[in-house]
Amino acid sequence: MSLVAALCVGLFAYLLAGFATGHAPVIRLGRHRARPQVSRRQLWLDQAGVGVTPRQFWIGSIGVGVIAFGAVWLVTGTPLVALVPAGGVATLPAAYFARRRRSHLQRVQAAWPDGLRDLIASIAAGHSLPQALNALARSGPAPLQEAFARFPELSRMLGTVPALEVIKQELSDPTSDRVIEVLIIAYLRGGQVVRDILEDLVVATTRDLKVLDEIETEGLEMKINARAVLVLPWLVLVALTIRAGPFRDFYRSTGGLVVILLAGAMSVAGALLINRLARAQVEQRVFGSAATLPVTGVS
Repeated sequence: MSLVAALCVGLFAYLLAGFATGHAPVIRLGRHRARPQVSRRQLWLDQAGVGVTPRQFWIGSIGVGVIAFGAVWLVTGTPLVALVPAGGVATLPAAYFARRRRSHLQRVQAAWPDGLRDLIASIAAGHSLPQALNALARSGPAPLQEAFARFPELSRMLGTVPALEVIKQELSDPTSDRVIEVLIIAYLRGGQVVRDILEDLVVATTRDLKVLDEIETEGLEMKINARAVLVLPWLVLVALTIRAGPFRDFYRSTGGLVVILLAGAMSVAGALLINRLARAQVEQRVFGSAATLPVTGVS
């Protein structure tokens, strides 16, 4: 039993350090393939770069929570104290991959102005819009190279407009929706108007991204402070119960159970309230097939 608990502690420390530093092991239980229709949960995972199904993701999250429960139980000797921290650790994968998904979408959004300027330069050099998009897939900004990697093949098989529709569905982002819809209109209109449309789009996209960045920056400090207020009391509780003594004895008793349950309920209520208050107004995908997915977790 001690060996199993020690292994739990080691694995927990490894995963916690990975999630804290942003270098957690990449979970890829299956090969990622784009599908014509995916569920909201699966789309969320695909955007986060997790090659698993929602069921596998939740099983993995529960497994991390169980490992954390065993580790805290071993350290404190009090299973009641381990319950709430283990529940919090079980939410770390969703929080980590939500941040990774958000970063991926932000990189794609931030790359659009430069990508559009590359398209304008290609068109000014005498290329058609499909040729400019093929060049974007080869030599554009890195996030757009990844997003448009399949465009040359798709455009040959399906045509330019259907290929752009597929890319739009895979990105599932309001900013990308608007850009791709304008690209479709520019392709259908053709002629000299294409360059004028793209130049106007660069200005509008740059302005939108500046507003989004300001909103994100202003709310960051408050989010960090709010989450610290939730976590610190439980870290103190774990520290108080590491050694044998009156604190450990109390939290092994019925009174300790009542305190833990009440504190846990208050922490959960506080976390829900913080998430609700800190949630930014999510822009709806007007040109997409579904509303924009939340950025806080798999839903």
